[in-house]
Amino acid sequence: MKTSRSRPTNLLEAYRHGIFPWYNDDQPILWWSPDPRTVLFPEKLHISRSLKRSLRPGLFSVTLDRCFRDVMQHCAGPRPQYPDGGTWITKEMLDAYTKLHEQGYAHSVETWQEGQLVGGLYGVALGGVFFAESMFTRVPDASKVALVSLVRQLQTWEFRIIDCQQASPHVMRFGAEKIPRRNFLAHLTEAVRLPERRGRWQFDIP
Repeated sequence: MKTSRSRPTNLLEAYRHGIFPWYNDDQPILWWSPDPRTVLFPEKLHISRSLKRSLRPGLFSVTLDRCFRDVMQHCAGPRPQYPDGGTWITKEMLDAYTKLHEQGYAHSVETWQEGQLVGGLYGVALGGVFFAESMFTRVPDASKVALVSLVRQLQTWEFRIIDCQQASPHVMRFGAEKIPRRNFLAHLTEAVRLPERRGRWQFDIP
């Protein structure tokens, strides 16, 4: 599906129907709903033994919604899969998601080390669903620590599902799985009806 508009209301409506944007800077906005869909059920989170060492107190600190736009800009940085420097996180998308953040729908997770932002991720929350969009890391395990911290919090808040969109070795290591699109849409329809947790997020777990 193609469109030239990425207004916040369009994004929210797309997410509610299991559709997400993904395209390159020189393309019109492309909307996707892959089959199968890669998801992570919070209660199925898997943490490797090596990552548990990075989660010990003192190595990193993690925050929520501290610097959303900075996280997005880091996620838009150069990636190996985009050798020409292209990114789908255009200025238009950056502004649209920043607006969703101001409205309390989009959220960021930040990983800090010695006062420096070294990793993080962002996404959109609707009802009991978190739609994970992108992550970045500057030091080993920083983005992984952000993801685990988020999932643990979502477990406490009784979120039903995390949409990882497409499979990658990275997310599959955490217990993500591929499910048929029809199953994903069934989970989505039920979970988005749960009460919203809008506004700025803060951790309420140890």
